[in-house]
Amino acid sequence: MKNNQFISIAVDGPVGAGKSTLCDALARRLGIVHLDTGAMYRAFGLYVLRHQDISPDDEEALGRLIREGQINIGVSFEGDSQITLLNGKDVTKQLRGEAVGTAASAVSRFSAVRRYLVSLQQELAKERSLLIDGRDIGTVVLPDAKVKIFLTASVEDRALRRFHQLIDAGIDADYATVLKDMIARDEQDQNRQTDPLRPAQDAIILDTTNLKFEESLQKMLAIVCEVYEQN
Repeated sequence: MKNNQFISIAVDGPVGAGKSTLCDALARRLGIVHLDTGAMYRAFGLYVLRHQDISPDDEEALGRLIREGQINIGVSFEGDSQITLLNGKDVTKQLRGEAVGTAASAVSRFSAVRRYLVSLQQELAKERSLLIDGRDIGTVVLPDAKVKIFLTASVEDRALRRFHQLIDAGIDADYATVLKDMIARDEQDQNRQTDPLRPAQDAIILDTTNLKFEESLQKMLAIVCEVYEQN
């Protein structure tokens, strides 16, 4: 890869495709920052879960939170780790439960929430090399990214990965329930009115079904290196 190049990488894909862990590793290999946008939506979902008077289905109420400054999502970085902030407090370790993920998917349907977080993400991307992953990075957040990867896998494979992640984290989980929830998340993400999940027209589709972690990482690294070595 040539020196002194601004590196811009957009990675999209459905829930459970391994975006966060793979992008963490890829960013470390490249020596750049990885912005996990899913954590930002999860922080918004966490706020709603903590405030039972607010429904994740109430678009007007969610928009009012933003307009009135009641919710403030931010990120900072410690080394190569992202710290996700909710109203100034570190909530990183509280974002991976299934209830938070479901709430995040619900609130992310709405334009006000997406415009708020997309604006924050684009500001972060203006002055540094950055790898961003999420659901609408190549299509909305970084439409001019030099590298666009759509990372996917079969829903059964993704559900199994998420099931093991939850068990390893000490969280009680049932595979059938995880699979059912993942199918519902896919349906919601792909069919929401605002910025639905879809590959950018110029994205490279990478299906990691049955691939080991290192195999997937090497394929992603090869894609990035090929693009930047040609420019």
